[in-house]
Amino acid sequence: MAKLNKTEAEWKAQLSENEYHILREKGTERPHTGTYNLHFEKGTYTCKGCATPLFKSDTKFDAHCGWPSFDEAIEGTIRYEKDLSVGRIRTEIICDNCDGHLGHVFEDGPTETGLRFCVNSASISFKE
Repeated sequence: MAKLNKTEAEWKAQLSENEYHILREKGTERPHTGTYNLHFEKGTYTCKGCATPLFKSDTKFDAHCGWPSFDEAIEGTIRYEKDLSVGRIRTEIICDNCDGHLGHVFEDGPTETGLRFCVNSASISFKE
């Protein structure tokens, strides 16, 4: 699949102000405020910027952290980059198709993978 490439004006026209801040400016929503934090329907979570499928619902769990959490991403959909923005090392997760900021992944997950993909609700959509 060809990588999605839009101008900032196109992104601003497509996304809400909050979605733009999170996906394009690496923002973060306040904990316990996102639509998908306690959402547990069956389906697939996709990138809000480009509709790429990112997470299957059976990988979602309640991490009690205030953001949607998953223990595994759909292979090949996410890029990982070192993030030093808060004075400590974190791993940022980015949609590999549109370069949208999704959140971060941590190695403190309670499942077999040991991972917790901590995702902003504003950066994803849900498809049944």
